[in-house]
Amino acid sequence: MRILIATAGSRGDVAPYTGLGVALRRAGHEVALAATETFEPMAAEVGLEFRPLPADHRAHGSARGKRELLRAAAAFVTELGEGFAGAVDRGTDLLLLSATTAPLGWHVAEATGIPNIGVYLQPTTPTGDFPPTVTGTRSLGRLGNRAAGRFALGMADRVFEPAVARLRARLELPPLTAARMRRRREEAGWPVLHGFSEALVPRPSDWAAGLAVTGPWWPYVGGDRRLPAELEDFLAAGPPPVLVGFGSMAAGQGERLSGIAVRALRRAGLRGVLQAGSAGLAAEGEDVLTVGDLPHALLFPRLAAVVHHAGAGTTAAALRAGVPSVTVPVTADQPFWAGRLAAVGAAPAPIPFRSLTAEGLGDVLARVVREPSYAEAAATVARHMAAEDGSGAVVAAVGRLAG
Repeated sequence: MRILIATAGSRGDVAPYTGLGVALRRAGHEVALAATETFEPMAAEVGLEFRPLPADHRAHGSARGKRELLRAAAAFVTELGEGFAGAVDRGTDLLLLSATTAPLGWHVAEATGIPNIGVYLQPTTPTGDFPPTVTGTRSLGRLGNRAAGRFALGMADRVFEPAVARLRARLELPPLTAARMRRRREEAGWPVLHGFSEALVPRPSDWAAGLAVTGPWWPYVGGDRRLPAELEDFLAAGPPPVLVGFGSMAAGQGERLSGIAVRALRRAGLRGVLQAGSAGLAAEGEDVLTVGDLPHALLFPRLAAVVHHAGAGTTAAALRAGVPSVTVPVTADQPFWAGRLAAVGAAPAPIPFRSLTAEGLGDVLARVVREPSYAEAAATVARHMAAEDGSGAVVAAVGRLAG
């Protein structure tokens, strides 16, 4: 089959689909990746055809409050919708749609008749088991959680509404609201495969039959990939360090966060690796090294702990490596994943981003690294993850569809 995987967002929203794409290609399919232009080198590195989507998440990445976040999301989605149809050609046999592209992809599928499946990195369907990922971690009870889940989907519909209206006009489809299209999909039992571990989020007991949890999809790392020599030397020069990084979050706050990180590490008596990320973390010294983007799969198993923003991908990577976390969630679904890490015992309670101090972070780091229970809990989840084959489950589902 000719398969197009469409996703959009930050690095963590795109990288897992490289591993999924390679698995599908090895199964004999032709695979293209549609994402925003920033990620063309990522697709080229793993040999996937690339189709650019016309938006840039970095232009909207500094939003903090919920209202500002909604406005930024609406602006990003509007840009995304402008050229989404252009990324899908008539020769495509199957669309695999992420949570960020499905509300647009459904309309393209209606116009073209192309079969499609959801491939989500987060649970978005309402459930009584837990509150929606975008509202935090406090349970409202089963009825309250489901109601909050429906409300969250309604808010997402509002974000997509202008882009959907323009896209349907371009596709010469009759008017249809984003909310009505979503309900149509739900009523039809649209299948969604979720790329996270059941050890972290067990499949909700009240989900419909077509909603599956496969296990994580991992970013592809070539067999010849190595860590930089400078980092290898640093790792060999002392005990395992702690990585501090905020991924695509906290743009423009590098100086403040770097100072907090270095003081916290020294307070805890630990060596550190700062991952620059969008924040621009940087520091120098015998006990600290600054690095750029590196494969988590190569670095994380050699660490004592990871301080991170609790994005879905970083959360899964730390658990896969059997390494404890200290989470500092910033926005969106990050408090949810931070809460799940704490629930399985692989991290202490999250530190709110606005409350981050060198003293607080240093004290928590000292506890996490020196109390074995956190690493033991992470290792338990790692063993469960090792038995999951998320990409294999998607390949099998596509195979059934192909007949």
